[in-house]
Amino acid sequence: MDIVSALRTFLRVTETGSFSAAAANLDLTQPAVSRQISALEAHLNTRLLHRTTTAMTLTVEGEQMIPMALRVVEAVDALGEASCTEKSAISGKVRLSLPTPLGLYASDRLAGLIERHPNLSVELILREEPSDLVGEGIDLEVRLGPVADGNLICRRIGWTTAFLVAAPHYLKGRVAPETPGDIDAHDCISYSRSGDGRVWSFSSGANDIAVPIAPRIIANNSVAVHRAVLAGGGLAVLSHILVSRDLEDGRLVNVMPDFPPSRLPICVVYSTRRNMPQRVRIALDFLIEAVREDPMMASSSSAKGMDEN
Repeated sequence: MDIVSALRTFLRVTETGSFSAAAANLDLTQPAVSRQISALEAHLNTRLLHRTTTAMTLTVEGEQMIPMALRVVEAVDALGEASCTEKSAISGKVRLSLPTPLGLYASDRLAGLIERHPNLSVELILREEPSDLVGEGIDLEVRLGPVADGNLICRRIGWTTAFLVAAPHYLKGRVAPETPGDIDAHDCISYSRSGDGRVWSFSSGANDIAVPIAPRIIANNSVAVHRAVLAGGGLAVLSHILVSRDLEDGRLVNVMPDFPPSRLPICVVYSTRRNMPQRVRIALDFLIEAVREDPMMASSSSAKGMDEN
């Protein structure tokens, strides 16, 4: 039995609260997790977990084992980082959850990451709603806006930049909005993210202005909204990642540039900073560097960006 691997598995089971969630997080089968825990208990000659068909709880000995297991695993990780070359030390799968625009942005750069680390694999999950990180075995998730969950570690890595855009043929014969109050005269296409698809927020400098909208089209995926606005369906607020090239080439127009959409913090969240595997640390560094490479995400200062034409 690999005692260190068994201790890692034990710690992940206690963090996630279930064998199935730990298995997904460790990229193992549930029976493999169960075998490792059983082997660890046999090696220590003590029961660490009470298991039933519906629940799992720690024994007194299991509770006492957690800090000792953490010290062992952290010591082994530190020794490995000091004695192994970077490429041989970093292996396994990392599960990343990102909003669609950032997921597309990251996917353009993943080839470089896996080229540097041949034993690393990445599972990229594109979704707009927050995940159950522990239950779904997700290592890192990017969220936009304030993070209220105090059980998660949260690290701000940048800021969103978005534009209120429309296709030129939609605006033909219409008066383009100049202030947020003019929007109610227009058809709106809403990108529904975490239930906030019926309010748009714009910056007037020091203050934010919330504008209720009644969208004619609403979708929970930004790529679908992007396609609808290109087709002339109305106004939409979209990330610069999706629309910068369209604005440069004239397929879309930056509407109401004096009142840009409010910027949101870009945050990476994860379940614990203790015992973070090196593969996850590398993925976290990759996300931080990718965001910082883009000046429209790296800075918190407001930028109006593209001209109207």
